[in-house]
Amino acid sequence: MSSPTTLLEAIRGYRISQCIYIAAKLGIADLLKDGEQHSDVLATATNTNKDAIYRLLRALASVGIFAETQPHYFQLTPLAAYLQSDVPNSLKAYAIMLGEEHYQAWGSIMYSMQTGENAFENLYGMNFYEFFKHNTSSAKTFDRAMTDLSGVVNVSILAAYNFSSIGKLVDVGGGNGKLLSSILEAYRTMTGVLFDQPDVIDRASDLLETIGLSNSLQLAKGDFFKAVPVGGDAYMLKHIIHNWGDEEAIAILQNCYQAMRDPGVLLLMEIVIPPGNEPCTGKFMDINMLTICPGGRERTETEYRNLLKKAGFKLTKIVPTESEISIIEAVKYQI
Repeated sequence: MSSPTTLLEAIRGYRISQCIYIAAKLGIADLLKDGEQHSDVLATATNTNKDAIYRLLRALASVGIFAETQPHYFQLTPLAAYLQSDVPNSLKAYAIMLGEEHYQAWGSIMYSMQTGENAFENLYGMNFYEFFKHNTSSAKTFDRAMTDLSGVVNVSILAAYNFSSIGKLVDVGGGNGKLLSSILEAYRTMTGVLFDQPDVIDRASDLLETIGLSNSLQLAKGDFFKAVPVGGDAYMLKHIIHNWGDEEAIAILQNCYQAMRDPGVLLLMEIVIPPGNEPCTGKFMDINMLTICPGGRERTETEYRNLLKKAGFKLTKIVPTESEISIIEAVKYQI
């Protein structure tokens, strides 16, 4: 018989994640970047209760996030270092994002179980995307979280897929343009189009100006449910299709079909759910999509194959990467 301890740890998991969120929100790791500090000093710097902050850090230190070097003195650990603001692969913004709106929506997950609809919209009165248009601070946190998370993922994509045959690459719903700019830096003869909603492109433009790709990177604003930029050799959608139900996903894919040159290539960067009981973070990400996004879901290979066929594409291969996502390659059906 299995011990209940493992299940107890899972049941209590929110306690750890919320403590991480508070540490990230208060910027504790940034305050410790130059060395250990007394918890009272940290409390003063963050305008928080001295006893409460000590107890928070003591709890996190017990799971390897910060370390108590002597009574009430704390320092960074390798795990805590990722909660700093400006370090490679920072998870600070991601911890804040999940600890706020996501956490509140997950608290209403029973609504999604009972209705099949997303709890986020029921809780906030608007969907995930509309929320960011009305809450600029949360939108900036989201952008930063996605930028930081993209580092490891983008490296794995570049290592796994050969983009050399593509002359013009259109990044549909490309957000801050981090992936597209990384590809353009690696393939200097390629040109790219970063396409997203106007407010997203406006937020991305300042970041992209510092990269120095003005001759090869074009910015385009619009709505991918209406149309996407025409004339690309390949259309790339990273973490876009999983945000939507089948009907909406097919509409996006059909717009890509209509816009691309012949022969064209479609590249989806998504988690592919494995069969059976095989462990996969995507299976819990799928519940996140149910809870957060209108119609969102992670899909199996068969589900992607069928979805692509309805939009006019044939799935040609799935390329795994060292990250959790795979590259799903598809081409137009030859009619």
